[in-house]
Amino acid sequence: MNEANRLEDITGQPETVEQEIQRKGLTAPRVTPADIEANIASEHYFTAMEGCVGAHQAGAAFGAVPETLGLLTFCVLVLRNGFTVTGESACASPKNFNAELGRKIARTNAVAKMWPLMGYALREELVRDAGLPRTQE
Repeated sequence: MNEANRLEDITGQPETVEQEIQRKGLTAPRVTPADIEANIASEHYFTAMEGCVGAHQAGAAFGAVPETLGLLTFCVLVLRNGFTVTGESACASPKNFNAELGRKIARTNAVAKMWPLMGYALREELVRDAGLPRTQE
């Protein structure tokens, strides 16, 4: 966020979008961070290297596996309805690799993919239940 446009709460900390929405009293149906979290049934993490090792153990045959695959972290979120969403994090420098940070970034990227999916589902619900109009071609 541009520093000049940054909002701060009363403690001087940056205000999140969720905090701003609440402060403005926007109460219409919407997807919230709590909705996102409540829709995650399980989460799974692995590096591309670990994926290759697992695939090899399962009988997959492939050539040499570059060490840099250990720098690519995946997060797979299994949603309550069984759908899966993935996120990834790649580290350019092996010296900067941190497994915990890689998992955090990969999860953030996976969660970002959930917002439009859940927004679509909410809109479908609103159209069905509240009789909101569908866009015409």
